Amino acid sequence: MDLRSELLKSIWYGFTALDLEKSGKVSKSQLKVLSHNLCTVLSIPHDPVALEEHFRDDDDGPVSSQGYMPYLNKYILDKVVDGSFIKENVDELCWTLTAKKNYQTDKTSNTVLPEKDAFRLWCLFNFLSEDKYPLVMVPDEVEYLLKKTCMAMSIELNCVELEDFFSQESVQERGITVWVFLEMMNTGKITKGIDKGVVSMAIEEVYREIVGDVLKEGYLWKKGQLRRNWKERWFTLRPSNLSYYTGEDRRECQGNIVLDGNCCVEVLPDRDGKRCMFCLKTLSKTYEMSASDTKQRQEWTTAIQTAIRLHVEGKTSLHKDLKLKRREQREHREKRRQSKEEELQRLRALQEERERKLAELDLLKEAQKQAHALLEQDELRRRQQHEQLQQALEVQLREAEEARVSMQAEMALKEEEAEKQRKRIQELEEMQKRLEEALQLEIKARMDEEAFRYAQAGLLAEEEEKMKALMSLQEEQEEYILKTQREKQELKQEMEAKSRDLDEAQRQLEEVRANRHRVDQDVVHLVIFLKFFLCAVFLLVEKRPSLGSSYSSFQIPTQRDPGLRLRRSGSEDQNEESKENVDNRAECDSAKRHSHASNGEMDIP
Repeated sequence: MDLRSELLKSIWYGFTALDLEKSGKVSKSQLKVLSHNLCTVLSIPHDPVALEEHFRDDDDGPVSSQGYMPYLNKYILDKVVDGSFIKENVDELCWTLTAKKNYQTDKTSNTVLPEKDAFRLWCLFNFLSEDKYPLVMVPDEVEYLLKKTCMAMSIELNCVELEDFFSQESVQERGITVWVFLEMMNTGKITKGIDKGVVSMAIEEVYREIVGDVLKEGYLWKKGQLRRNWKERWFTLRPSNLSYYTGEDRRECQGNIVLDGNCCVEVLPDRDGKRCMFCLKTLSKTYEMSASDTKQRQEWTTAIQTAIRLHVEGKTSLHKDLKLKRREQREHREKRRQSKEEELQRLRALQEERERKLAELDLLKEAQKQAHALLEQDELRRRQQHEQLQQALEVQLREAEEARVSMQAEMALKEEEAEKQRKRIQELEEMQKRLEEALQLEIKARMDEEAFRYAQAGLLAEEEEKMKALMSLQEEQEEYILKTQREKQELKQEMEAKSRDLDEAQRQLEEVRANRHRVDQDVVHLVIFLKFFLCAVFLLVEKRPSLGSSYSSFQIPTQRDPGLRLRRSGSEDQNEESKENVDNRAECDSAKRHSHASNGEMDIP
C-alpha cells in the first residue's frame, strides 16, 4: 500500500462526509474548501482556478466522486512529496469532517472512548482495511487489531464476545465498517473493567507501532562519543532510523542514527559497571548501549536487525509487509478451502455416480429376472405346444393305422393322404428345429447378460479401491501435520534447555572468577608475611653476632610446627598453582604456534 492509497482512504471519508444527501455527489463550493484544506495540510500550492477550469464544461450541479478523482490526482496527489508533510494532519482533517456526520456518541457514558482514542482507532482501521470502497475490514484483521490492543493492556481477548459480534446479521451483510467497529469499542465489552487511562495508553502504543512504524521504543543507557560517559536516553526505532531523546515525551531529540545495509548490531561483554551491553556499528561510528536486562537486550538487537533487513529488502514499513503476508495467508486459506470443497464435490459426484451405477445394476438385475421369467414362460408354452403336437401326431398315426388296416381297398387314396401327412410332419420337424435354434439364441443372450453383470461388479470393486486410496491419502496428510507439530514442540523444548544450560554455565564462570580473585589475594598476603618474617630473622642475626648466644636464644621452627607446616603447604600450593599456570600458558603458546604453523604463518617473538 503506497502513500497515494493511504491518502485516498482518508480523503474518501472526507468526500463522503460532505455528501449529506448520500447521493454520491458534492457541490463545487464544498469541493473548493476541501481541496484548499488538503493543499494546506499536504504543503503544496493551491490553485483556486484549477477546479473551475477542470469542470468548465459541466453544469453548475454537484460533482460525483468519479468526476472529482481526475482533478484530485492531477492537481493534488501528483504534487505530493513524501516527507514534506505530516500525514497525521491529513488524517485529523478528514476525521474532523467525517466524525461530525457519522460519529455520534453519548458523552456521559463511562464506556465511550475519548475523541483522541477514537481518531487513532479510525487511523488503525484505515491502515488495516481492504483496498476496496466502501472501506471495510475483514474479521481476521479486526481480531488482529484487538489482540494487539489487549496485549498492550496485558489482558486476554474475550473471543466469545468477538464471535457474537461477527455473527451479527448486519456485520455479515454489510461487513465491518469503521463506525460499526467504534460502536463495538464504545460498548465496553472488550475493555470491561479497565481504566480509561490504560485503554488510551494501549491504543496509543498500538497506533505508534502500526501507523507510526515504531518497531520498538524504550529507555537505554548510551555511551557518549566525546565525553565517553553513560546517559539514559529514550530510544525510538523505525525501519529507517534510530532516534534518541532526553525523555519519554520525545520533545528534545539528541540524535538520529540512520540505518542502512552497512549497519550491524553486536552483543558486547559487561564492562565499565554496565551489563547487558550491545553496540550498533555504522560506516562512520559505533554506538555502545546498555539494556536493563538480557530480555530487553535481545528484543532491541532483534528489532534493529529487523529494521536493517527491511531497509535491505526495500520495505518502508514492517506492518505493511505483515498485512500483505496476512492477506496472502487468507488467500491461501481460501484457495485451500475451495480445493477442499472441490474435492468434496468430486467425492459427492463419485458417490452419486456409484449410487447411479448401483441403481442401474438393480434395474439390470430386475430386467434379468423379468427376462428369465419371460424365457421360462416361452419355454413352458413351447413345451405345451410340442406336447400338443405330439398328441396330435399320435392320434393321426393311430387313425392312419386303423385306416390302413380297415381300408386296404383304398390304399392309393390313403398313400396320397400319407404323403400329405409326411409333408406335414417334415414341416413340423422344421418348425421344431427353428424353435430349438430360437432356444439356443435365448440361452446365449442370458450368458451375455451374465457376463455384463460380472463386468459391472468389477467396476464397482475398482470404485471402492479408489475410495480407500483417497481415505488413506487423507490419513497420511493428517499424520504428517501431527508429526510436524510434535517436531516443532521438541525443537522449542531443546532451545529452552540450551538456554537454561547457558545461564547455568555463566553463573558457574562468575563463581570461579570470584574464587580465583580471593585465592590471588591470599597469596599476596602470604608473600608479604614471608617477606616480613625473613626481614625479622636477618635483623635478629645482625644484632647477635656471637654464635653461641645467637643460636641458644633463637630457635628455628621445626617441621613439626603446625603454623610452619600450614605456611609451607600454602606456599607449596601457590608454587604448584603458579607451575600449573606456567604450564597452561606454555601449552596455550605451543597451541598458538602450532596453529600459526598449520596456517602458514610465522611466529614472531
